[in-house]
Amino acid sequence: MDELVTLYVDVVLPLHLPQYYTYRVPQEYNDGIKVGQRVVVQFGGSKVYSAVVRKVHQQPPGYANVKYIMAILDPQPVVTELQLQFWEWIAQYYMCCVGDVMAVALPSAYRLQSESFIQIHPDFSGEIGNLSQNEIKVLDVLAANTTVKVSDVAKIVDFRKIVPLLKTMIEKKIIIMDEELKQRYTPKTETYLRLNPQYLDPEKGRQLFDSFEGKASSRKQLEVLLKFFQQTDFGKQSIRKNIFTADKDLSASSLKTLIKNGILQTFDQQESRLVDVEKTLSVTTIKLSDQQQQAFDKIDVLNPDAPQVTLVHGVTSSGKTELYIKLINEVVKQGRQVLYLLPEIALTAQIINRLRKYFGKKVGVYHSKFSANERAEVWTKTLNPQTDGYQVLIGARSAMFLPFQNLGLVIVDEEHDSSYKQYEPAPRYHARDASIYLAHRCGAKVVLGTATPSVETYFNATNGKYGLVQMDKRYGDVQMPEICIADMRRNSRQDKVLSNYSKQLTDAIREALQNNEQVIIFQNRRGFSLRLECPTCGWIPTCTHCDVSLVYHKQTNSLRCHYCGYSIPVPAECPQCHNTYLKMRGFGTEKIEDELSIMFPEARIERMDLDSVSSGKNKHADIINRFEDHNIDILVGTQMITKGLDFDNVSVVGIISADNMISFPDFRAFERSFQQMTQVSGRAGRHGKRGIVIIQTYNPAHQVIDYVLRNDYQAMYRNQINERRVFGYPPFAKLIYLTLKHINSSVLDKAAAEFASNLRQVFGNRVVGPEYPMVSRVRNMYIKNIMIRLERAYPLGQAKQEIERQAAQMLNQKEYSRLRIVPDVDPQ
Repeated sequence: MDELVTLYVDVVLPLHLPQYYTYRVPQEYNDGIKVGQRVVVQFGGSKVYSAVVRKVHQQPPGYANVKYIMAILDPQPVVTELQLQFWEWIAQYYMCCVGDVMAVALPSAYRLQSESFIQIHPDFSGEIGNLSQNEIKVLDVLAANTTVKVSDVAKIVDFRKIVPLLKTMIEKKIIIMDEELKQRYTPKTETYLRLNPQYLDPEKGRQLFDSFEGKASSRKQLEVLLKFFQQTDFGKQSIRKNIFTADKDLSASSLKTLIKNGILQTFDQQESRLVDVEKTLSVTTIKLSDQQQQAFDKIDVLNPDAPQVTLVHGVTSSGKTELYIKLINEVVKQGRQVLYLLPEIALTAQIINRLRKYFGKKVGVYHSKFSANERAEVWTKTLNPQTDGYQVLIGARSAMFLPFQNLGLVIVDEEHDSSYKQYEPAPRYHARDASIYLAHRCGAKVVLGTATPSVETYFNATNGKYGLVQMDKRYGDVQMPEICIADMRRNSRQDKVLSNYSKQLTDAIREALQNNEQVIIFQNRRGFSLRLECPTCGWIPTCTHCDVSLVYHKQTNSLRCHYCGYSIPVPAECPQCHNTYLKMRGFGTEKIEDELSIMFPEARIERMDLDSVSSGKNKHADIINRFEDHNIDILVGTQMITKGLDFDNVSVVGIISADNMISFPDFRAFERSFQQMTQVSGRAGRHGKRGIVIIQTYNPAHQVIDYVLRNDYQAMYRNQINERRVFGYPPFAKLIYLTLKHINSSVLDKAAAEFASNLRQVFGNRVVGPEYPMVSRVRNMYIKNIMIRLERAYPLGQAKQEIERQAAQMLNQKEYSRLRIVPDVDPQ
C-alpha cells in the first residue's frame, strides 16, 4: 500500500454508543491494518480502550483533531466480517448498540479498557536531555514502579491530557504499552526437561557417566540423572519439570547443577488449558431405531433443498441425542463446523462426555464457568479449525458468538427453554432466534429439539415455515412414566401430610431407596424459607434496595435478596413488637434437603440450584457425575434438573408445589408450567423399568395438570394457540416491552404517563400500560412497564425507529435526564 495514503478506521467500542467512531491510522500501520483487528484508542479525555476495526477507508470525518489509533493488538483479525454483520443485526433487531453486543460477544480477555498499563521501553537509552518536564515526570513514576496504570500516571504527574503525552513517548520509544494491555490472553506454557542432544550419542553418553565415577561429590547428581533416564526412555523423551521434581527424594540442588553444566536442558512449551480427549467410539456403532432413521432422513442436513430449520418434537428419552450425533457426523465429514446450544451450563457435562466419545479433540466447550484465558483459547481454536481447532462447539447461549469459519449445522437443544433469553445487560437477545439468523447467513441447517416445543416454534412448524419431525416413542420402547396426582387438600384433611410431603411421595421415596434406586425432587424455589414473619404484628423483613421480602438461607444463617444480593443476619426479635418468636413461611430447595435428611437419615442427599453450584467452576458437573455414578440417592433441585439430563436409575420424581408455577402472572405461565412438569417427569424410568412421577397440588382439577397427566402436548398447544389468537399474543403479534426506571417514583410516574401518551399518538391502542411490575423497585430504581403489541403485518423496523425517536425526545428533557428507558424485543 502507498505509504503516503492517509487511512482512517471506523471502530466498535465496547460501550453503549449509537455510532461508530473514526480514528486516523499512523502511516507505519498502513500495511497491517485490517477489519476485525483490535486496536488501542483513546476515547474521551483520558480513557483508553481496545476497539474492533469495522471499516478501513480514506474518508476523513467532518471534524478536526482526529485522534490516532495508539496500537494494533492483533497481527490477524480476531473477529470475522460475518460476525461483525451478525453483531449489527442483533443491535438493530434487539434495539441496542453494536458496542453492547461487542461487550458480551468478545471473551473478557480480549476486552481491554481504560486501566491500561505502560512501562519503560527496554531499548530506552536513559538519556533525558531532550525530554520535556512532563515526560521526565512520567519516567520518574515508571522508575519507581515497573508498570503503572495510565489513569494513575495522570493523577501522579497532575497532567490531565496524559494520553497525547504518552502517545508521543511511545513514538519516541521511551515507553511501551505493557503486554497486559497488548494481550490479556497469554498462552499457557510449561517448563520441560530434556537431555542435551549431544549425550544421545552412545560414546558421548558413556563418557558422561564415566565422568561421575569415583566422585563422592557427584553421587547425588548421578542419582538424579539415572532417575531422569528411567522416566524418559533413556533420555529420548522430555518430561515436565514439575512432574520430575515432585519426587521428594530428588536433590533440587543437584538438578540445578546438571542444568547449569548443560547436561540437562530446560525449555518452555505452549500447552492448552483445555482438556482434549481422544475419541473412543465410532459413530457407526450407533444403530438408529426406525423412528430415529426416519427423522434422520427427513432432516437431511446435506440436502440444500431440505428445510433450513427443522423442529424435532421427541418425547423425553426418545433418542434425540443419538440422532444429533449422527447429524453432526455428516457435517463434520464435510469439514464444516457445528454449534450445539444448551440452555444451562449444568447440561453440558453429560453432553460433552457423550460427544467426546465420538468426536474426541474436535469438540470444544464454551460457557461462562470457564476462565477468561480458557474462553480466549476456545475462541482462537474456533477461528482456526484447520490447525488443530474445533469443529463441534458446545455451550450455553454465548457460544453463538464464536468466530465460526464454516458453520454447517446448529442444534438448539431444549429450544423451548427461557434460559436462551438474555435479560441483563443488553443485548436482550434470544439465542434460539438469533442462531437461526446466524445459520441463515452461513448457509447452515438448524435443528430445534425438545419434548415440549414453545408455542411459537410449534406454530411455525405446523404452518410450514419449519420442517417437523415427530418422535413419539421412547428409545427401546420403554414406557412413559406413571404420573400420579397427590391432592394436598385431601391429604391434609386425612392427616396424610408430613411437613410438605404427601404420604404417596414419602412411600415412593422409601420404596425406591430400598430398591437402591434414585429419586429427583423438584421445587422451583431456592433457599430455606421464602420469608420470615412475625405472627404477632405481621412484620416481614424486606430488602432495603428492592421491594421484595428477604429469603432465609440456613447454610449461611442469613436473609438474602435474590434480586440485588443484599444480605443481613437473622434478627433475634421483631423490631416492631419485639416478639422473639419469628415464623418461617414457605419453603425452598434448601429446606427440602434439610427435611429429607431427617426423614431418610441413611440416604445420600444433594442439592442442585444456583446457590449450590456457584461455589466452584465444576460444581455442577461434579454433582451430575456423582448422581450418574449412584453416589447420590436423592437429588433436590430447581429447574436445573428438569432439562435434558439422562440418568439410568431414577425411578421416582417428585414435584413438590406445582401450583406456584401455574399461578404466576404471565401469559406464558400455562405453557411454562406444562413444560417444566413434563420435562422433570421425563427424568424418571428412562432405562428399562417404568418410573413414577408424583405431582403435589392443591388444585388437581386444573387443566394444565390434566394435560401433564395425559402427556398431551397437542391439547395444551390447541388451548394456548386459541387463547393467543383471541387476545393477540405471540405468535399472532410481536411484543416490545419498554421498562422505565428512575430513582424517584414521582418523576417515574410522570415520565411513564407522558411517554405512553406520546406512543399512543403513533400506535393507538397497541400500547398497554404503564404499569408497575410485581417487583416495582430493584436496586433503588423504581420501575414501570409499557407493552407495545404489534400485529404481524405491522412493519417492525418502522416501529422500532419510532420508539427510539420518542425515547430520545423524552431523555432530552432536563427533568428526565436520569430516566432510563430499556427496550426488550420479543420478551420472554
